[in-house]
Amino acid sequence: MRTGTIPRVLGTAAALAALLTTALAAPAVAERSTTPDRAPVEAAAPASFTHPGVLVSRPQLDFVRGRVQAGAQPWKSAYDQMMGSKYASLTRTAKPRAVVECGSYSNPNNGCTDEREDAIAAYTLSLAWYITQDSRYAQKAIQIMDAWSAVIKDHTNSNAPLQTGWAGSSWPRAAEIIKYTYSSWPGSGRFGTMLRDVYLPEVTNGSHSNGNWELSMTEAAIGIAVFLEDRAAYDKAVGKFRGRVPAYIYVTADGSLPKVAPGSGLDTRAKVINYWQGQSTFMDGLSQETCRDLTHTGYGLSAISHIAETSRIQGQDLYPEIADRLRHAMGLHAKHQLGTPVPSSLCGGSLKDSLGPVTEVGFNALANRLGYAMTNTQTLTERQRPAGSNNLFVAWETLTHANNPA
Repeated sequence: MRTGTIPRVLGTAAALAALLTTALAAPAVAERSTTPDRAPVEAAAPASFTHPGVLVSRPQLDFVRGRVQAGAQPWKSAYDQMMGSKYASLTRTAKPRAVVECGSYSNPNNGCTDEREDAIAAYTLSLAWYITQDSRYAQKAIQIMDAWSAVIKDHTNSNAPLQTGWAGSSWPRAAEIIKYTYSSWPGSGRFGTMLRDVYLPEVTNGSHSNGNWELSMTEAAIGIAVFLEDRAAYDKAVGKFRGRVPAYIYVTADGSLPKVAPGSGLDTRAKVINYWQGQSTFMDGLSQETCRDLTHTGYGLSAISHIAETSRIQGQDLYPEIADRLRHAMGLHAKHQLGTPVPSSLCGGSLKDSLGPVTEVGFNALANRLGYAMTNTQTLTERQRPAGSNNLFVAWETLTHANNPA
């Protein structure tokens, strides 16, 4: 909390007394290293946005297309997997609705699955269009996006922010590819209005729920900002990212306790430990949700990778800022998913579930582009190929990012 500036009229002794009073009145928290990472105030948005530029760029798409046409692996098998999925169907009928209502764990589920899957389908079809240059796929993607932009007005119930984040992460990926690589999309303006009026307000202010919420919401916000060429929204999303990532992944340089996100209210050791699922021993790469389960942790790590990938395409690479945290997190969770025994100091000696198909983007960036040694992450990534979709907001990342140098 800012204390303000001491008026000039106070004498030196009075000023000193005022400062001492303020200092003595401030509450002390034992073993505190949980000062929030203050997001830098400098602008992050590019002077000119790159399109397509949400998660995948034109050079990346060209690389993929060339690899698939050459029948090279793992891209050909990943492409076959995608084209054989329900999301690539040319007979798909969109299921838009004016209000999508999603309660906790999608109960009730009034349009939640339909919206997420239609958004993934639009993205899938846009990839199919670019790789095949068959206009039928572009037209089907447009049909789905137009159907939703004509109808959707709101998201309601407790999971509305997360639902909006998930669907709002997939829509801009599809829209960017279609708008900037296909010949005509008359409804692109209305689709942009949908993103601005229905999706962006729900995700732009973030969340103090479990960290994967705010990270997915921020992924949606930055993708929407790119499509809308909204520099203010982009800068705000990057600020959220810079505040949340250090509060989601611990590294020993943080001190005795993890950092906390700005505005979280986690101002005591007990609150921090409770937020970290009761974990009181901290190690490089531990996530705020590790002791919850690896699946939700995977959501968070995936969103971090996606945001950094989009920023890289847009010319301000965020990977170097978060590389140490992300590589440790991917490595720690990959190691135990591969079978290394979990020590008793970590989540009581057991971890639940698995990360899911979420490692390709981060691994390609950190290991292949930046040169970090990531043996466990590489083993897990290659073992899971071709990585499919989690049916929420992750799809076909072996196809798009495996060993992609672009």
